Amino acid sequence: MQLDGRENPVRVTVSHNKPKEDVKRAVDRSINDLFAASGTLPVQIVNLQRNWQGETLMFSCTAKMGFLSTAIKGTVDVTDKDVTIDADLGMFEKLISGKAARSTIEGKVRALLA
Repeated sequence: MQLDGRENPVRVTVSHNKPKEDVKRAVDRSINDLFAASGTLPVQIVNLQRNWQGETLMFSCTAKMGFLSTAIKGTVDVTDKDVTIDADLGMFEKLISGKAARSTIEGKVRALLA
């Protein structure tokens, strides 16, 4: 998948054993929390847009941290067995490593599915 000309968006895949519709509802309720950073980077998520197309949620929002503001967009694919998030973190990719972003998002998805 390619977002905004970037070849390597942050990708996280988490397995689940819940009904797909339950997972979709949980993702829909919590999408903004997935990208609000925890700990050292206080990030505010605004202008969240989301649109389900079948089993895929397409989303976009603006992440603000202090005077810095950047667009975040991507998709969440829900299958019978897993959830895959592909996200372009915009300028935040320069502030946090892809590994740290994946780890944070994966932890939040696991908590969401618990």
